[in-house]
Amino acid sequence: MTPTSTALADLRVDVKAIDPALLGRRIRHARQRAGLTQGDAAGTDMSTAYISRIEAGQRRPGADLLIALAERLHCTTEELLAPDDSLITYDASVVARLTLELDFAELSLKTGSPDVALKGVEDVLAEAARTSAVPPEFARQARLLRALALEANDNQDAAIEALEAVVTGDTDALRLLSAFTALSRCYREAGDFARAADIGDRAAALVDRGQLEGTADGIRLAVTVAAAHYERGDTSHAVRVCQRAVQQSEELDSPAARAAAYWNTSVMESRQGRIDAALPLAEKALALLEVAEDARSQARLRIQLGLLHLRTSPPEPEQALALLIHAQAEGQVSDINAFDRARIQIGLARAHFLIGDLAEAATLVEIAAVTCADASELLAVEALVLRGQVAAAQGRSDAAVAHFREGAARLAEVEDEHGVGQLWFELGAFLDELGLYRESAAAYRSAGATTGLSRAPSAAPVPSS
Repeated sequence: MTPTSTALADLRVDVKAIDPALLGRRIRHARQRAGLTQGDAAGTDMSTAYISRIEAGQRRPGADLLIALAERLHCTTEELLAPDDSLITYDASVVARLTLELDFAELSLKTGSPDVALKGVEDVLAEAARTSAVPPEFARQARLLRALALEANDNQDAAIEALEAVVTGDTDALRLLSAFTALSRCYREAGDFARAADIGDRAAALVDRGQLEGTADGIRLAVTVAAAHYERGDTSHAVRVCQRAVQQSEELDSPAARAAAYWNTSVMESRQGRIDAALPLAEKALALLEVAEDARSQARLRIQLGLLHLRTSPPEPEQALALLIHAQAEGQVSDINAFDRARIQIGLARAHFLIGDLAEAATLVEIAAVTCADASELLAVEALVLRGQVAAAQGRSDAAVAHFREGAARLAEVEDEHGVGQLWFELGAFLDELGLYRESAAAYRSAGATTGLSRAPSAAPVPSS
């Protein structure tokens, strides 16, 4: 029934008076109670992204829109605008408890505690399997969070399986977008760059249908897929996508989306040797992530920034040291992976070497050698090369030669990765300095046979957008 002009005027007053966060929670609860996705609730009156912002308390719907929304959610505007929760007809205790559990799981993921998140969502899924009292929307959200927790625990195979189940069995546009973004990351980490890049094609229709181009979720997907294209060698296309994402992100009030755009672009710029362009982008991304309170990503970005400071001309080891020590402390509480811990150790050792503290550098590089052995063969070779540099600076020429030769032998077995060519080039220079001209020439030939001579060793991994 169409409300009278007086009733509509009163409704407009009530809409303006209510806390948008409270209204958003009620709309979300009503939608979940009705078993609707955000796309279903949006209908033809609004976009899925707009519904998401309303539920997050970031937008306040107009009176006409609220009337249409209430009808679609099978509730009344009085229920949504009530001064207390007494008129809401769903089981508030169940919904409130499950909302709290899923919100806590999501927070645990952001603060670097994937085990805690996994336990929480497993409990919700177990309850959903036992009883019909759990709204289907809660189970769908729990399945996505479970997949993201598996990814954060570096269980890539299980995460891929879980994410594929989400993208084939869910219908909520924003949840699907998150799943596609994570799936592209997982395929990229597994080395399947073709599948990681193809995610963009699989998600394109979803982005168009939901009018999500240029939104925070759309930007995160775009830069993640761009990273996969970069790994495949589609460098120009990837950089263009990231640059466009940076421009779009500037128009959004989303620290996480802007950080993702800056971070990915910074990585690509650094891998092409453009450190002056990469450094300010990484600094902007870190400032935004500190606002977003994403502990794990903060730690990983501090590592990248620290390593970038070691590659400026001239190097800035003091700044690098401060960032890497901070990242190391963050990593102890945010569960960063073995690869990132190894990068910290390499960076700390190199910083002390550049400062001239050879004794500390020698101690740290030995620790790095052990840490890198379990993390990455390329990092293990880099540790050997740094051990050779430290030994040479200490006057231990025989030890330096042994380390460089072992590094060359192991580097020959490393498959093509970002940083291989540059590491061969550096080995050639060090062998040349020691008078081992034949071995130096062989290293230079290997450098020339690989791509990316402008890339530096320990190239930062493309982040989790």
